Amino acid sequence: MNSFARRLFAGLLALWALAAHAVVVTDERGMRVELPRPPQRIVTLLPSLTESVCTLGGCDRLVGVDRYSNWPESVRALPQVGGGIDPNVEAIVALKPDVVLLAKSSRVTGRLEALGLKVLVLEPKSHVDVRRVLDAVAQVLGSGDAQQVWRTIDASVSAAAQSLPAGAARTRVYFEVNNAPYAAGESSFIGETLTRLGVKNIVPASLGPFPKLNPEYVVRADPDLIMVGARSAQGLEQRPGWSGIRAVREGRVCRFTAEESDVLVRPGPRMGEAARLMAGCLRQKARGGAAG
Repeated sequence: MNSFARRLFAGLLALWALAAHAVVVTDERGMRVELPRPPQRIVTLLPSLTESVCTLGGCDRLVGVDRYSNWPESVRALPQVGGGIDPNVEAIVALKPDVVLLAKSSRVTGRLEALGLKVLVLEPKSHVDVRRVLDAVAQVLGSGDAQQVWRTIDASVSAAAQSLPAGAARTRVYFEVNNAPYAAGESSFIGETLTRLGVKNIVPASLGPFPKLNPEYVVRADPDLIMVGARSAQGLEQRPGWSGIRAVREGRVCRFTAEESDVLVRPGPRMGEAARLMAGCLRQKARGGAAG
């Protein structure tokens, strides 16, 4: 083989090696995002995406996160670039990320792309979405067993359901996401977990995944049990008409701590833990439960 042929062969090998490590992912917009290699500098603008990256072994590649990302503990030391919907573009650019992972609701996708950054839109809203996003993140990282992570989530939700007494299945539940009030409907990932736990959500899928409700709706629905974060629960009994709701009247209200609320409202790798928290509430407070 002459020198020209050797150089040509070496060049082809280099191109093959580069192509072998290239990453091509189709995101929530249907856009094909191409990366020359698995990214080593990642910015995430959604807590569930931060948690997914870390669970799949990519925590050491994070160089910036949104202000609400707080798990695992190590991400709290990372630069924060503002909120997920409208973050600080200049701060993101200064971090020189290979890719930015964000939600469809973010207002900066176009600006970041115009500045030459690679952007991947991933927004899990259901159990199916979570599984797909885990697959996409693992593909981006070029590492991590997304299917094993999902199997662990799925098994944990099943175990939480099996831990409940038979009487819990008759419980009609209202899950409040925040005190606007926004509720978790049947079609949300939270609603899907409640369905797997065998209880009845008072907010039907027809109202959307996270509808803003007229507080009178909850009064009329008269749930047996209320699940709510402690921050949103302040003054709950003083809301007009709410003192007559069965759950309030009988003390069947689960007030989750701030840390527990983070677990419950994030569609990601901690959904199995969220199911255990819901099941614990049901065992303690539901009609027919151990303490009910």
